[in-house]
Amino acid sequence: VVIVGGGPAGMSAAIRLKQLANQAGNEEFRVCVIEKSATVGGHILSGACLEPRALNELIPDWQEKGAPLNTPVTEDKFAFLTSSGRIPIPILPGFPMHNHGNYIVRMGHF
Repeated sequence: VVIVGGGPAGMSAAIRLKQLANQAGNEEFRVCVIEKSATVGGHILSGACLEPRALNELIPDWQEKGAPLNTPVTEDKFAFLTSSGRIPIPILPGFPMHNHGNYIVRMGHF
């Protein structure tokens, strides 16, 4: 199987396909990821707030393997910006911008 793109979706697909093949007893199954950058994730410049639920499902022992999730979210701030200042907007548990339990990451390092 050839997967084009070494971003989060391409890498997740490659890992899961290989996991499924190994579970089926086909350890010779090959997955090739083609990336236009010199390194996997090299074109991902921005940071992200990563909710680790999918990572927990895909790679349950990611913490023991040393995944670069070293910065847990400690505080959320959300505001409406005006021409003269900012108006704070509360973020309550369950709101999309409530990031407790998530991590701040640079996806290119992931």
